[in-house]
Amino acid sequence: MDAIDHPKPPNATEGTVLGPFHTHEAKVLEAGTDISSDPNGEPCLVICNITDPSGNPIPDVKVDIWETDSTGHYDVQYAERDGPDGRCVMHSDSDGKLWFKAIRPVSYPIPHDGPVGQLLKKLKRHPWRPAHMHFMFEKKGWDHLITALYVKPDDYLTSDAVFGVKDSLIVETTPATKEQAERYGIKESDAVLEHTFVLVTEEDTEMLRDENAMKAMAVLFPGKKVKLLDHLPVPDLD
Repeated sequence: MDAIDHPKPPNATEGTVLGPFHTHEAKVLEAGTDISSDPNGEPCLVICNITDPSGNPIPDVKVDIWETDSTGHYDVQYAERDGPDGRCVMHSDSDGKLWFKAIRPVSYPIPHDGPVGQLLKKLKRHPWRPAHMHFMFEKKGWDHLITALYVKPDDYLTSDAVFGVKDSLIVETTPATKEQAERYGIKESDAVLEHTFVLVTEEDTEMLRDENAMKAMAVLFPGKKVKLLDHLPVPDLD
């Protein structure tokens, strides 16, 4: 459904599932903040570059970010939690960039002690999701993007329990260089995850969605005249 409602041209960042663990209580943090209080996680510097399809930076994009702790649990899964952790909201700077400190994502099983687990068992499928970090991008005039980065290597990239992985969203971390360590205040042994997210305008998405709808109608109803009315396909009786 997301791919139908928010189609992307080949050079734009693809979307994926929102998942059940996003909340609206994340704090707005400054660039460089450590978003995780987990002392057992592997430190990971995350650098995000946000551009349009031509490579021009997009400033002041609101970005929601959330991930699990090192045990594979989101903050909302703890009954004793006293506030958000492993999540935040940041805004891209004038160069379309934001960066923060986090922990390297880990694989985790979705809750499977109820009907979902019974269904997976019937299907002979496991409940595991590959390691990933969620991102959601919002700015007026730009198509709303919900996506995630899936970090390899990971045993579950080709068998994600919720089918959220897309090839273009698979990334890998690299060890921090001496320059990065000095610039961002991290250790050279820390992992670095740097990625460029490419957003498209609402107008471009609308045009692509209409184009895809007309192509689908041509396949479903060959020889029939169809037009779009308020972006919905209807018989063309004129």
